[in-house]
Amino acid sequence: MPGLPLPSPALCLRLACAAVATSLAMGLVAERAPQWDFSQIISQAQRLYQASPRKVARLEAWRDFIARSHALSEEEKLRAVNRFFNDYLLFANDDRIWGQNDYWASPVEALLKGEADCEDYSLAKYFTLRQLGVPSERLRITYVKALELNQAHMVLTYYAPGSREPLVLDNLIAQIKPASQRRDLLPVYAFNAEGLWLPGPDGGRRTGDSKKLARWQDLLGKMQREGFPPE
Repeated sequence: MPGLPLPSPALCLRLACAAVATSLAMGLVAERAPQWDFSQIISQAQRLYQASPRKVARLEAWRDFIARSHALSEEEKLRAVNRFFNDYLLFANDDRIWGQNDYWASPVEALLKGEADCEDYSLAKYFTLRQLGVPSERLRITYVKALELNQAHMVLTYYAPGSREPLVLDNLIAQIKPASQRRDLLPVYAFNAEGLWLPGPDGGRRTGDSKKLARWQDLLGKMQREGFPPE
């Protein structure tokens, strides 16, 4: 109101700090992944992988998809990310793509190839959802056995706040379903940036640190070389 004295800059700073501290204490400040610089990522892709303009166009489509998806709700982000990678990448085995039995491609490598196996789909979805502001503790990269195929498989699982049952993002089917409706999948273990879990009630039991997973650490190092900030 006119005539009232304005608070001093020092008081404003103290009030702002107090508000942030209160929000943190109440869990109201959302964890966010470091923002990506796609100009650097694309430049590194051209330098490291000699990416052609046609292949770079897929990275640009990924950049544009992320830019227009920030305003979506968290549920909408899950559906959009799952659909983007399921539609954009063709499934192929590692021995066909990379000439190896088991290779974890970064999202950049998968998009440049235009092909992916189950690990690559799950990892690309995980990192994209992290970039869109979904907290890491809600996401787990989950090893399962695909019972109908009788083979190892990987999916991304998502735990909504307060939920004990995850949703499953999978390249085998387009629809995101609760885990209880995926009787064709038998969970083995899961991990994310925070740790390792064994399957069980109430989200399973944490058993260790994902730093012990050599392939995960190799992937994070590769992504840093590609221009991504540390996860």
